[in-house]
Amino acid sequence: MEPVVLVLVVAALVGVPGLVLWQVLRGRRDLGSTRAERATFETLHTASLAAPPLRAGLTRAGAMKSSRHLRELLGSPAIAITDSEELLVYEGVGDHHAADAFRHAQNTLKDGRTQVLGPDVITCDVPECPIRYAVVVPLTTDERVVGSLAAYGDHASAGLVRATQEVANWVDVQLELAELDRSRTLLMEAEVRALRAQISPHFIYNSLTTIASFVRTDPERARELLIEFADFTRYSFRRHGEFTTLAEELRSIDRYLMLERARFGDQLQVTLRIAPEVLPVALPFLCLQPLVENAVRHGLESKDGVGRITIIAEDAGSECHISVEDDGIGMDPERLRRILAGDPDERSGSGGVGLGNVDERLRQVYGDEYGLVVETGIGAGTKVNVRVPKYHPGVSVR
Repeated sequence: MEPVVLVLVVAALVGVPGLVLWQVLRGRRDLGSTRAERATFETLHTASLAAPPLRAGLTRAGAMKSSRHLRELLGSPAIAITDSEELLVYEGVGDHHAADAFRHAQNTLKDGRTQVLGPDVITCDVPECPIRYAVVVPLTTDERVVGSLAAYGDHASAGLVRATQEVANWVDVQLELAELDRSRTLLMEAEVRALRAQISPHFIYNSLTTIASFVRTDPERARELLIEFADFTRYSFRRHGEFTTLAEELRSIDRYLMLERARFGDQLQVTLRIAPEVLPVALPFLCLQPLVENAVRHGLESKDGVGRITIIAEDAGSECHISVEDDGIGMDPERLRRILAGDPDERSGSGGVGLGNVDERLRQVYGDEYGLVVETGIGAGTKVNVRVPKYHPGVSVR
């Protein structure tokens, strides 16, 4: 495959929709009618094989797994991939050149410019070796040079230079996506830490005080509550996995409510209506528990008489619909709007972190159409509605 043809195909690949790629793969037999169609399919297919390893970032393992496919894209006898500190992989013929590959990339790593190296630099004493030239281009992330891609061969045409630059640009896109994935993970971890910090000392103090009150009058009850308290805190402060199942989240909520019912007695009444078929659905860790805590702390603690909380989870085709409703004191809708809009003054106040944090994380994972829908008013209680897809790319419980 000629490099100049690859320039056009790979350039188009960067923005090709997933549906188009699927249709191309589905219609593989139909792509044999013309040489151009076959070239397009082969390029798309090869690029699709190279992409997944690069989504982990510029690592040795990822570079090794993707290098053969990148070399096929370029049609070069050999390629080399480096990061900013060392050679990650040399793939192809003439592996005696691997020892010099990082030195060949030095100037590109320093100034971020494409280099064309000739026989005066790519020296070789092996007559049959096809490696006489190298095109070295930078790999960048956030406008920083993080590595290099070099195509080696017996010539350095303008077509090869352009093709190597286009393939490097495509690799840059994969590395940018890897950075976004890492940033998203770090952000979600930070937000979960914020939620953990929100588990108030007030709740912990009240729970332990309630447990202590049963030690003399009902030791068995005190023991049960202590076990529930330990399990609740263990789940809330666990350190592995950013997703959980609806069943696990509801189990933690049940422990929380058991501790609160021990304190409030008959003043707190809870109704659960859960469809069994949605219990395995995966969802972001700690995305429902804060809503229930919010209902108790800010809906019922300031209310006179009996407080009621209703938790419903229903099967809705491709989605799971969940609602947490209380008949407490409610909230000013304008204040709620400011909380969900990210007003730092509101979020730093009582109840702001939980609602705003959960809303943000749902939108980050599933898209803006999956944010919280809240019905409330002063003195009218609060109902928080959550929709989550039953299946979504990247959402699973490991």
